[in-house]
Amino acid sequence: MIENQRRSLLQALNSRYIYGKVPLLHAAVFLLQMAVVSILTRKFNSYYASRPVLTTMITNAVLGGIADTVAQSLTAIRQRAVRKTGGPDKDDFIAIEIHELDRKNPWPPGELIPDSIKLPPPFDFERLTRFMAYGFLMAPIQHKWFGFLSRTFPITKSAALVPALKRVAFDQFLFAPISLACFFTFMTVAEGGGKRAVARKFQDVYVPALKANYMVWPAVQILNFRVMPIQFQIPFVSTIGIAWTAYLSLTNSSDTDEA
Repeated sequence: MIENQRRSLLQALNSRYIYGKVPLLHAAVFLLQMAVVSILTRKFNSYYASRPVLTTMITNAVLGGIADTVAQSLTAIRQRAVRKTGGPDKDDFIAIEIHELDRKNPWPPGELIPDSIKLPPPFDFERLTRFMAYGFLMAPIQHKWFGFLSRTFPITKSAALVPALKRVAFDQFLFAPISLACFFTFMTVAEGGGKRAVARKFQDVYVPALKANYMVWPAVQILNFRVMPIQFQIPFVSTIGIAWTAYLSLTNSSDTDEA
């Protein structure tokens, strides 16, 4: 009975839109996540002082969840727009941008919900859980890595830029390729894929994602290592990385859909 009530509630939320564009369920999940971020922001220093690793893990998980929620919302907005008669209109800016990408990388014909079905794609809580779990599990590794960089290349008043550049070089040429490999491997295995699925993921999306990484993160990490105190470095990366993780979420899910 409780399960039926839960499904009825989710279906009711999933059948309503805000301003006719954003699914209410997606927006509700996003607002709940932002409420958690608000609590963490107010008490981050005290939490970090007592439990630095756990605080970083929880923060990373929440921010990773926000990124996937944004990605799922973009997909829902896009699918609603392309089901309109005549396709996206001039008010559907986000959908138009994604629609242009679709022309270069078409989605499988059976992936879209038929026009007769007016509901958006249901919010994927399992996918959200995978992204939050990945952020949670990666946080201790990031914490150790950033600590290693801080000790190995200390920034002082007399020497700031060069140590920061060394940190960025080590981070981007050592840690970034490994962490990206871990991401796609974790997501594929968590989705139930085996060795062949992992190999295909690397063949199809790893190199483009790594190239995109080098277009975004060196500049972000220079600012991070040069300005941010060590306790804020991972949250800063995770916050800036909401858009990046949303990109990875869309990349990962589109490749899965084509499989």
